[in-house]
Amino acid sequence: MTLGLGLLVALQPGGAARGAVAELSLEQQVGQLIVLSFAGTTVPPYVRDALDERRAAGAILFGKNIVDPVQLRALTLSLRHAGGRPIVAVDQEGGPIRRVPWVGPTRSAPEQVAAGTVRADAGAAARGLRSLGITTSLAPVADVPSVRDAAISARAFARDPRVVSEAVRQSVRGWRTGGVAAAAKHFPGIGAAPTTTDDAVVTIRRSRAELEKVDLLPFVSAIAAGVPLVMVGHARYPALDRARIASQSRPIIEGLLRQELGFRGVVVTDSLEARASLATGSITTVSERAIRAGADLVLLTGRGSYAPVYRYLLAVARRDSAFRARVEESAARVLALKARGPLPPR
Repeated sequence: MTLGLGLLVALQPGGAARGAVAELSLEQQVGQLIVLSFAGTTVPPYVRDALDERRAAGAILFGKNIVDPVQLRALTLSLRHAGGRPIVAVDQEGGPIRRVPWVGPTRSAPEQVAAGTVRADAGAAARGLRSLGITTSLAPVADVPSVRDAAISARAFARDPRVVSEAVRQSVRGWRTGGVAAAAKHFPGIGAAPTTTDDAVVTIRRSRAELEKVDLLPFVSAIAAGVPLVMVGHARYPALDRARIASQSRPIIEGLLRQELGFRGVVVTDSLEARASLATGSITTVSERAIRAGADLVLLTGRGSYAPVYRYLLAVARRDSAFRARVEESAARVLALKARGPLPPR
């Protein structure tokens, strides 16, 4: 079975993005591959310096960073003033999974489907987040719960892959109309897992045919709708790669996602501090493996992770020309994402 959209090459960034990345030093190119997190409700000096010097692509915000609209606008304004058009990301799936609690979608994913409001809810949420200085929503969840005790059930749109595919399509369109970048997750699908990769090592023992029939369909819809980011997860899929978890797998990221499905946007990892990720190595090791496998952004959510990861990736890039080329390729994709204004609907 072929699920591809006829795009058999990975993203080749446009001339503007290639020119922009050529103007960056290696130190800055490496920085464009990292999204960091920080504690507190104001921007720490080290984060401001990292953004000002282009040694980070942006930040992910959590509940600990957010108090009210006035404080959040001040926080995101401070991030932008540091320079580099930073990515400012939140998990804003809907229902209880909303880092900005006064912005929607107030309905959970299943409730959005039942009400027929998926696109409208995403669009309204996007406008609300954009007004607060948020650029990226780590949503929608494109996973299809396919076992009775699937850990993702409460966060997924439905159990029917066709319903999920249409909901994901409408969600991506809604985020686009509101001018916020969406990230379909958790590729290639964790709907058959009874636990999350945040808490445990997860192996999904499904055949390639089963994955194509169920798990991959919503991601095909997301790509067709123009989703700018896909988040790759940390589960292991022996039918796709016997040696590596998804976030460290070149066959899954470059082979399946890019070559077969034709995704041309930015690949971001799930949090590298997840238990399933760190079970395979140190935070520095897993970050290198993810970039080598084809990820463009590594998502760091743990305290103290940024500095060692940045220094380590820079050292690898300085001594390894192949890795350096990968860094330049991903940095160009990230710069192209940052340069986009509100995206037209599809």
